[in-house]
Amino acid sequence: MRIVSYPPFGEVHLSATAMELLRLAELVVTGEGSLSWESEPAEPGSLTAVEVAQETGPGVRIHVDTARRVLVISGNADARGILADNLSDMAQMEDGGHLHVDYFPDHPYLAAGSVPLVVDSPHGGMPGQ
Repeated sequence: MRIVSYPPFGEVHLSATAMELLRLAELVVTGEGSLSWESEPAEPGSLTAVEVAQETGPGVRIHVDTARRVLVISGNADARGILADNLSDMAQMEDGGHLHVDYFPDHPYLAAGSVPLVVDSPHGGMPGQ
């Protein structure tokens, strides 16, 4: 898994194998726990873990804990379930592509203040790559 935060652009980019995306989706549904990995070599903005937590407020909040180099996903069960379904769908894609998880007013599952997240298909970020 590779996750890089690009603060100048205000987004986080996630690339992973199908199995890693499915494991992340499972963690998001469960609502607690973490995944970590070695980031070699450490490029600017590279993150080394994802943490998931349950919250009772509306929606899912995605943010970066820059001090710990961790992507944090927190939220209620219904909203986490929708995000998990989207991650599972990406894991099962048969071609390249990517998913944009961007907050906008009245978003169906993201909470205000979430950083934009781009998730690549395991087959690459664009169809045919």
